[in-house]
Amino acid sequence: MAAVFALVLGAMIVIHELGHFLVAKFFGIRVEVFSVGFGKRLWGVKKGDTDYRLSLIPLGG
Repeated sequence: MAAVFALVLGAMIVIHELGHFLVAKFFGIRVEVFSVGFGKRLWGVKKGDTDYRLSLIPLGG
């Protein structure tokens, strides 16, 4: 049950943060970082002006 909760919460966070990202792009605002989580960067890739990353604490972005 805890694993399902963690997966659903993670998916909700990604969708929420993606909403911020897409609205910013729609209005021509440069997005420097798209992060799932906060704190230390665990993994990421830089594409164009944006650093896409997965961070240590997966609660927010």
